[in-house]
Parts: sequence; C-alpha cells; structure tokens
Amino acid sequence: MLDTTPLTAAVDRFADRLRAAPQSRLQRGAAAEGLALARELALRAQRIEEPGQEPRIMPDAGAFAVADQLTVAGHDLACALERETPRPPGPGWTRP
Repeated sequence: MLDTTPLTAAVDRFADRLRAAPQSRLQRGAAAEGLALARELALRAQRIEEPGQEPRIMPDAGAFAVADQLTVAGHDLACALERETPRPPGPGWTRP
C-alpha cells in the first residue's frame, strides 16, 4: 500500500495556512490558488475512482471555505491512492 502521509501532511499544512490568512490575503489570490489545487486534487481522485467518467468540477464555495475544500480533496485523493492496487501483468509479460 502506498504511504500517503506526506500528501495529507502537506495538504493539512496548506489548509491551516489558508485558515489563518487574513481576508485581504485570501482576496489577493491565496483563495484562488487553494481552490485551483483543490480542484486538481479532486480531479485526480476522480480519475482513479471513476476511470472513463466525466469528472465533476469542485464549485467555488467562497474564500472562507477553500481550506476545507482543499482538505477534503487532498484526503479523498490519499484514500483513492491507498485503495488503488497494482494490476498484475498480462499474459506473456516478462521482466526487462
């Protein structure tokens, strides 16, 4: 199983920084950057959990919700990565 501790630790640190940021900093772009990251993490989780399906876009819930959105998306990705199991090689496969 993949150790996702570094991912969740980084996501939690960034989310904590967003929660502690003043409104002016959030409005100057920190919230937009956090939302962009949350959307990317959510997209990656969806590609693992639902391959071939059209991904859903995380909505913009506002500057004060972005830290929570980032946390949820990051932890969802970590769970998807932990559940993902390598597929066995196909017939005729040999080590290089």
